[in-house]
Amino acid sequence: MKDYYAILGVGRDATQEEIKKAYRQLALRYHPDKNPGDKAAEERFKEINEAYAVLSDPEKRAQYDRGLLGEGSVKVEDLFDLFAQVFGFRPQGRPAPRGEDLEVQVEVELRDLLRGKEAEVAYSRLVPCEACGGQGGRRVACPTCGGQGVVESYQRGFFGTFVSRTPCPHCKGQGFLLAEACPVCRGRGRVAREERIPVKIPPGMGEEHLLRVPGYGNLGPGGPGDLYVRLKVRPHPHLEREGPDLVYRLKLGLAQAALGARVEVPGLEGPIPLEIPPGTGHGEVFELPGEGLPHPGGRGALRVVVELVVPKKLSPKAKELLRAYAEEVGEEVAPEGFWEKLKGLFRK
Repeated sequence: MKDYYAILGVGRDATQEEIKKAYRQLALRYHPDKNPGDKAAEERFKEINEAYAVLSDPEKRAQYDRGLLGEGSVKVEDLFDLFAQVFGFRPQGRPAPRGEDLEVQVEVELRDLLRGKEAEVAYSRLVPCEACGGQGGRRVACPTCGGQGVVESYQRGFFGTFVSRTPCPHCKGQGFLLAEACPVCRGRGRVAREERIPVKIPPGMGEEHLLRVPGYGNLGPGGPGDLYVRLKVRPHPHLEREGPDLVYRLKLGLAQAALGARVEVPGLEGPIPLEIPPGTGHGEVFELPGEGLPHPGGRGALRVVVELVVPKKLSPKAKELLRAYAEEVGEEVAPEGFWEKLKGLFRK
């Protein structure tokens, strides 16, 4: 069994005030905040708290002196709560809960992702009620736990008596009850407030990504949560997005595909000239590097996908020319008037 008196540096006949004084000096000296990264100091701090938790309680101290209280009677996770009771504040090891994170959506144009854009987002978040100072109303200490937020139960085991600390079921671990609820927030301690803030949309951001804005979520006892901005890109009239690349579907006529053509395709920074070589087929792709969206390695490409367009209405002259072409290359086509005769049969 550990010598708790030696750990605190006091004699076995020390008074409660002497024990408390010794604990305060040692706890401040070995507190993790004053010894960041020092594992030895962290273990010493745990021992000091464990010793004080026993010797500061007359019943536990008496059991310890009689040799009935075994090691492990204090849970490590309760040490920071003990520190808060003595010094009146909560150390960094057990911070109060932050407020909840929030998510909001902002719409942008595809062109905005070329260089990024500053957009304004409007949303609602919870902040402390000014009428009650975030208290929710008039508070009174919970009679079940005496304002501690936890209740203790003792169990005698083979190695001694163990204490278990659980959240108070009456006040749900808060340590207080509301005697009178605030009429403004109805006892919640927080109210909704409308916010409008500017956010910088980075170049090339995707809809699958979330932009984190620290500290703009709901406000809680331990500080605010974060705001996450989700992107929605409005459809472009001509371009499709595939990651950092862009896709344009170029519609070509039969003559353009067969003989070649000089066309312009739409880009994010204006029209881009493109030479179509003779004999271009349906589905062929022309890639224009550096005309897509920014990404960590540079910019994506603009892929031009060819789609052949077959005319549904032809002038008599166009039909004559196409029939002459089919005869020249040896293609068999329906005789003139064939489809009109076929439609006439179905009408009967």
